[in-house]
Amino acid sequence: MTTRIVCFVSLAAVVLAAALAPPTAAQPVYDLVLKGGHVIDTANEIDGVVDIAVKGETIVRVAESIDASGAGKVVDVSGLYVTPGFVDLHAHPYLCNSGPLFPDDVWLTTGTTTLVACGDAGWRNFDDFKAKIIDRSKARVLAFINIVGKGIAGMEAEHDITDMDPKKTAAKILEHPDLIVGIKTAHYSNPDWIAIDRSIEAGRLTDRPIIVDSGILTNTGRTTREKVLDKFRPGDMHTHFYNDRQVEVVSRFGGKVQPYMWEARRRGVLFDMGHGAGSFLWPVASKAMADGFPPDTISTDLHQKSVRAGAPDMPNCISKMMLLGMPLAEAIHRSTVTPAESIKKFPEIGTLGEGKTADIAVLKMEQGIFAFKDAWSKKKMGSHRLRAVMTVREGEIVFDEDGLGFPLWTEAGEYDKIP
Repeated sequence: MTTRIVCFVSLAAVVLAAALAPPTAAQPVYDLVLKGGHVIDTANEIDGVVDIAVKGETIVRVAESIDASGAGKVVDVSGLYVTPGFVDLHAHPYLCNSGPLFPDDVWLTTGTTTLVACGDAGWRNFDDFKAKIIDRSKARVLAFINIVGKGIAGMEAEHDITDMDPKKTAAKILEHPDLIVGIKTAHYSNPDWIAIDRSIEAGRLTDRPIIVDSGILTNTGRTTREKVLDKFRPGDMHTHFYNDRQVEVVSRFGGKVQPYMWEARRRGVLFDMGHGAGSFLWPVASKAMADGFPPDTISTDLHQKSVRAGAPDMPNCISKMMLLGMPLAEAIHRSTVTPAESIKKFPEIGTLGEGKTADIAVLKMEQGIFAFKDAWSKKKMGSHRLRAVMTVREGEIVFDEDGLGFPLWTEAGEYDKIP
């Protein structure tokens, strides 16, 4: 009997408290609204001032003037550019032979919401890479799996043809089809095509492209022309595009783009910047751009050496292409849409379309006098520089360098009362 009385009193108290409590506040229509920014979303042919509204992880409205009353957070981005989060096609967050770079610390702080680990791991250690990097990152991390089972593990390992197994590579791809978007071969310098041939075989088994970083070996009979025309399939990629040692895009004699490069592009072969610590040279890039031959995709090749040397993050690489005459909207396209298309992830990523994941970069165009360094410690001066000031990943502000989303402390209510 006593127990019943206690339960009855407790239930009555709950009912009474609920009746006296103020009504629950209505859920905001939007969790985040970015207002007044100059949006560049080439996938949807937007290049002008519009607002973007986010609910949860999703972009729910893109319009010229969105009523943000009642929104969870409103950020004034007037005077800034707003683009899809960048897609860095050539990244090294794991890189076995020189140590990792954590994606959230390096890529999210530059407006890059998706990065593709370019051959860091092979079929032997992909699971370790997934556990240590992919599963722990807020950034979206995808991968080109290395045809070498050990991945990028030094020159001896990368020349071990016994570790280049197309079937085991294909099996690992099919185990993680959403994460592994292609096959990488790199640094192979023997006078044969074994590394590329086995990469292509793994690609054939899984319907994946290959991405290649291998040097020109004119003294062995292996040529760039044969590589990009006879070996590559439509959709296959050559990275380190503006490095004269990896692929001879510009004739060393005439200073013009090689005829076979134009032919390869017509056949659907793709060329990726892959800046890095040794793979973007002003003489090559300027001659190629002057001849009308830009990279299909802009990427960084960020790793422990390159991140310190020239800091070639995505805004830096875009700024360099603008310095060579590429319009901003085109550079954004080659940093969002084309890389997403090349790995068959468009329009899942690369766009600010309604219903898509809210991966957003907010950028500031700075004016001044800036030195833009290439990979061989030479510089070209410029007057404009793009800088990431905010990154939104899955609807959450994960980087806000200029405090755009921060309230003034003097207007933050009870902020000055220490609990």
